[in-house]
Amino acid sequence: MKLSSVVVRRRGVIAIAWLVTALVLAPRARRLPSVLETSARVEGSGSAAVEGLLRGPLASAYARYAVLVVTGLPSPDTRDGAAALRQIIEPLSSAPQVAGVFSYLDRADSLLVSPTGTGMLVIVGLRDSVDTPDRLIPQLRSLTERVTATLRSRYSSVALRWSGETPLNVDLRRTSAADVQHAERRALPLTAMLLVLAFGAVVAALVPVGAGALAIAIALGAAAVAAGIWPLSILLQSVVPMLGLGLGIDYALLMVSRFRDALAAGREPTRAAEEAAEHAGHTILLSAATVALGFLVLLTVPLNEMRAIAAGGLLVVSTSALLATTLLPGVLAMLGPRIDWGRVRRRTFRRRSVEWWRRWGRWVTGHPWMALGVGGVPLLLLSVQAARLHSGLPRGDWLPPSMESAHALNDLRAMGRSGMIQTLRIVMTLPPGVSVRQPAGWDAVARYTTALESDQRVARVRSVVTVLQAAGISRAEWAGSPGFTTRRLTRGLVSRDGHFALVEVMPRESVEPNDVLAFTRELRSQRRDDIMVGGLPAFNVDYQDAVAGRFWIIVALVVVCTMLALFVGFRSLLVPVKAVLLNLLSVAAAFGALTIVFQEGHGASLLGVAEPLGAVFSSLPVVVFCIVFGLSMDYEVFLMTRVREARNAGASDRDAIVEGLSTTAQVITNAAAIMLVVFAAFTLGDVLLTKLLGFALAVAVLIDATIVRMVVGPALLQLAGRWNWWPGGRNRLAESRELGGLGSVPDGAPDGGVLERRPAAGAAQ
Repeated sequence: MKLSSVVVRRRGVIAIAWLVTALVLAPRARRLPSVLETSARVEGSGSAAVEGLLRGPLASAYARYAVLVVTGLPSPDTRDGAAALRQIIEPLSSAPQVAGVFSYLDRADSLLVSPTGTGMLVIVGLRDSVDTPDRLIPQLRSLTERVTATLRSRYSSVALRWSGETPLNVDLRRTSAADVQHAERRALPLTAMLLVLAFGAVVAALVPVGAGALAIAIALGAAAVAAGIWPLSILLQSVVPMLGLGLGIDYALLMVSRFRDALAAGREPTRAAEEAAEHAGHTILLSAATVALGFLVLLTVPLNEMRAIAAGGLLVVSTSALLATTLLPGVLAMLGPRIDWGRVRRRTFRRRSVEWWRRWGRWVTGHPWMALGVGGVPLLLLSVQAARLHSGLPRGDWLPPSMESAHALNDLRAMGRSGMIQTLRIVMTLPPGVSVRQPAGWDAVARYTTALESDQRVARVRSVVTVLQAAGISRAEWAGSPGFTTRRLTRGLVSRDGHFALVEVMPRESVEPNDVLAFTRELRSQRRDDIMVGGLPAFNVDYQDAVAGRFWIIVALVVVCTMLALFVGFRSLLVPVKAVLLNLLSVAAAFGALTIVFQEGHGASLLGVAEPLGAVFSSLPVVVFCIVFGLSMDYEVFLMTRVREARNAGASDRDAIVEGLSTTAQVITNAAAIMLVVFAAFTLGDVLLTKLLGFALAVAVLIDATIVRMVVGPALLQLAGRWNWWPGGRNRLAESRELGGLGSVPDGAPDGGVLERRPAAGAAQ
């Protein structure tokens, strides 16, 4: 018995298995945010090594810290200002989430107050072992809100806002999660409407929507289980809904379309479901395999965020494909003709659509060079723009204005203190047996501190040398009296054995973030074995290098693996080569659109971006490539499977292309329209990375499903002719004649003609 028959005839057992799976996994999706990692890290990087030293030998209370920005209070140089600042610090110091508090009261440092005296800063060290940042930061905000309410009785304009790397990341994740939820709410109604228009019946539209929703719920639940074993970033919860809505509905749409075609051809429901499972199932599994390949390769990037995207993608792709190929055929068999309940359009619509696409296919195959010129040349011109795409930190103020941490960052800019967020944390390692307390170690730190202070990009350098000199304590005095005062001054700046010394470098306010990254690279390029560079700029450099350094490796792996999968699936050499080249063209066109719209700003204001970004996030190209390459391959597999079926049924090469195009064009365009709505919904959010990702995916799907698959692809197939199927796919009609007519072609079939399977007059639509 064929597997497709088993799936349909054992539908009760399969449905129970999926029900149990959903009951076990779906509830776990609710606790997913609590088990996902909220901090990004680059495994084995210099920034990670510095962070480890800060938490280890240096035992810094400020290994992870936040900046509390206070506005609306008198200067701390006044009695009232000092009293108000003390009223803020005391509850913070006793909070279990806080490892240390440093303010103007500890040292009258001008860095900790606004030049105008209207604001001040408090550096708050965060404990690692107490709670995750996504719970810790809200707890601290709750505390400062109570303090603010108390102070407001005397100072009506007082405001306490948190900023820094940790609060910014927490706010970005929360805003991103909210964007995803809003995008889902925007996309689902439009998706349902498109499906109703595509199928012409309410029930036929609801089945794919239900499949997509179930795929998301199960994939998120499975991710919650996986996160308990393998650390995963919280970015996963943004990727799964985006892909689940698209892929889950796409695969279900293909299965439902095949089922309705079989019903229209006169098959009874069980047989129609078996045919759909046999033909569409193979297509879906091959398509899912090509999508999964991109995510598998993404696992090689040593970033927990990239691996979370890869894990989320693999889970939702496999869940969507398995639901469509195992559960859905049985559901369709049970529904039978009821799949067409709630009809909203005439039954003849699909027949007219097929005929229109058949005429289009005849024109393209009859004028392949003209089709390539009309469709291919503009696409190539757009793709060329991808060469100018730059990755890095975008220019301008691109943080969502609704975030408290972004508001606080603007307060810091107004004070001329935003460079504090970009502070570099450099750890010096002294030779064995040498301590900072000794003249040789002290002089090494002093020379390096002086060299950094002389750099025009540097506003402030803080080290054990500068701190003790500011306190009027010499090296000899410090070495001879390691008392409480000196320990308090040097805590976190020197390890207990004096072997490690921390040097903090704050860039000038006028230095752009990308120039700070260049400065970081310059410090590292000195190739000194005794320094390690950390801090937020160093993390950004490590992040860029981890992604950009593997981009072409990822491209090569995805291309090679995809070609192998398609060669096995189609037993052809030219079909995989053509598919890969066209997919690369779709990806390049998406990159070209990103360059024109966001990097250069042409039309970006229509999408809520006020000025040209100058660059896109370094993670974006690799994520877009892996997703787009797989999604584009879906449509290629849909089309080529039908072309091969028609050719194997006895059609000539040209007629097989026409037949494949006419029977899949509506499925491809409907699937692409749904994907387009889903991805476009993500461009309307506040988080720039999500906006760019949604835009790139939407453009890629639009171009791929129209120009690439409906124009360029068929034209190339026509030009290649019988070479498309070399070495393994010969026309069965020709084979039957070589064998003396022992093939499976019915009597009376025209020479090389297509065996058209037109829907009957009453075919379900």
